[in-house]
Amino acid sequence: MEAKIEDKKSNLVLESRKKLAITGVNEVISFNEQIIILTTSLGSLTLKGNNLKMNKLDVQNGDIMITGKINSFEYSEKENTKNKDSILNRLFR
Repeated sequence: MEAKIEDKKSNLVLESRKKLAITGVNEVISFNEQIIILTTSLGSLTLKGNNLKMNKLDVQNGDIMITGKINSFEYSEKENTKNKDSILNRLFR
């Protein structure tokens, strides 16, 4: 399992909790000013904060730049992504 994770690349660079650069992004699942949910090469990534904005989105390279006050970010395994997405989709309908 560790060899598979090492083959996949995804980086997070956080500057002063106000600017976050992420590589290895496959898809943006949902976003608003308080929460952004992404699918990366290492699993689902959930970002929470205030006044969150996506300033740069490069779909071909999988790069994204997010600004705002970032309070937390959490990875979850790929198997759980489908279940988590369906729950969130139900809440926001």
